[in-house]
Amino acid sequence: MTADNQPRDIARDAGLGDQRSQYNLSQLHAEIAEARRIISDLRDRDSLKTQFLSNIAHDLRTPLTAIITHAEILRDGLLGEINPKQGESVRTIITGGRQLLDMIAEILLYAKGSSEPLTVTATQFSFKEVVDQITALNESLVAKKRLQLECCVPADLPLVDGDRDKIMHVLMNLLGNAFEFTPAGGKVWVKAMLDGERSAAPVIRVEVGDTGRGIAPDHHELIFREFAQVDASASRAHHGTGLGLTIARRLVELHGGRIWVESELGRGSRFFFTLPCAKAVE
Repeated sequence: MTADNQPRDIARDAGLGDQRSQYNLSQLHAEIAEARRIISDLRDRDSLKTQFLSNIAHDLRTPLTAIITHAEILRDGLLGEINPKQGESVRTIITGGRQLLDMIAEILLYAKGSSEPLTVTATQFSFKEVVDQITALNESLVAKKRLQLECCVPADLPLVDGDRDKIMHVLMNLLGNAFEFTPAGGKVWVKAMLDGERSAAPVIRVEVGDTGRGIAPDHHELIFREFAQVDASASRAHHGTGLGLTIARRLVELHGGRIWVESELGRGSRFFFTLPCAKAVE
């Protein structure tokens, strides 16, 4: 290469480099535009899915409520006496209907949380009163399965500073799962304590445990994902929407807390979550 040709070669190489840069930049812009289009399409589909769930849940709730109401009329003998076998069938209809209503309520809450931000209506309330209310509602189920239910909430536990209805929903979901997955004769418990070690400000740490079949460690995160089921087969013994723990996590995190599980197969499960406590009045 002569000295005269060297500047020309350098200029040519520089021009090729500029062309490559322009091409790479144009390609990058095109890929970004395509990614934005895909994201927008996914958001639209997710919005349609949420709206579909909400519409279906609303449409199912009205006739289902009517079925339960008429079954209760039959159970109470308002249309005439029924024999014991008929009464047992009617009670099964009522129980199944209420379970479906609970599932519909979960779908509606999930749809609402997906379409608009959930808000907290904060009050100061006794966690023990919430526990007592939920256990009273489940007395018949506990007795039917011969479960041993233990509640350990100290009398001097500080008040919770949060949304009572949402916290009640979380505890009802966790206890409902414990009742369902614990075999007859098993044990379920609720414990609450003041915990100042895991965070800068003291929180109330709640534990809901059972002696059920347990959850494999590699499924600990899966169970908190929306619509997830550890056993997703059609023949599974336990049915549900797969939204209960997803909603529970959202509601706990909405209060600035966290929720987690400690469990192994065959050794039961222990679910924990934290709640903000009211500041003591000096």
